[in-house]
Amino acid sequence: MIRPRRSALYMPGSNARAIEKARTLPADAVMLDLEDSVAPGQKEAAREQVAAAVRAGGFGKREVVIRVNALESEWGRADLAAAAAAGPDAVLLPKVSSPGDITLAARALQDAGVPDRTRIWAMIETPLAVLNIDSIARTAADPAARLDVFIIGANDIAKETRARLIPGRAPMLSWLSACLLAARAHGVDILDSVYNQIGDDAGFRAECEQGRDLGMDGKTLIHPGQIAIANEIFAPPADEVEMARKIIAAFDLPENAARGAISLDGRMVERLHADMARRTLAIADAVASRD
Repeated sequence: MIRPRRSALYMPGSNARAIEKARTLPADAVMLDLEDSVAPGQKEAAREQVAAAVRAGGFGKREVVIRVNALESEWGRADLAAAAAAGPDAVLLPKVSSPGDITLAARALQDAGVPDRTRIWAMIETPLAVLNIDSIARTAADPAARLDVFIIGANDIAKETRARLIPGRAPMLSWLSACLLAARAHGVDILDSVYNQIGDDAGFRAECEQGRDLGMDGKTLIHPGQIAIANEIFAPPADEVEMARKIIAAFDLPENAARGAISLDGRMVERLHADMARRTLAIADAVASRD
């Protein structure tokens, strides 16, 4: 099943008002955070609050994701057990750097009785993760690993590599592309990193467009004010949807049934374009059913 993941909004798990607001926002996914946005002294209370909110539901069609602390941290095991009991749509693992990080967390979730439908999302935010990205993505072939989505953590990558976060992200483009290729090779969705400058709509829009053009499925967000732009840019535009319908209709004609390529509106269209068109329509239909 194709799910739109145009916008995935981080919400601090220690903030009850933010969690309540997440039930009403037009984000495709809400990520209730137990890690970076929660101070050490608030970790346990945030865990209980997030688990209770997920059990209570009320998030509609939004995917509900719990970002846990790293498994090796003092909170990680308890976070995974609480997440397993709450049964969100996904558990987001921070600082995944090897395939073993995925399999170990998946085993811990399984042992804790997590529902079959709960998936694993993985933060790619270390140099080692980028170097190991193909082997990490390969774990998706094993249903027990539950791997469904990569999320790029550019801030942490910048910290570890000393690369500068500049407009256009030239220092990181090869790393972003490597992660995207691995994700596509192994059937994993991939969401672009957050944009730090709240209120800079022009800069945010430009980075969303860059991520879309690279092939990202959506954008992770740090403020509700970023949702509308992300939803707009990562949804198929009307002209692409119209062309997709024309391509599919053309190949459905009896005279084109055995043809590998046809001429349509002055351009050559191949069967691969029909496959792309079907996915465009599937995403458009999924977005329409959500919005």
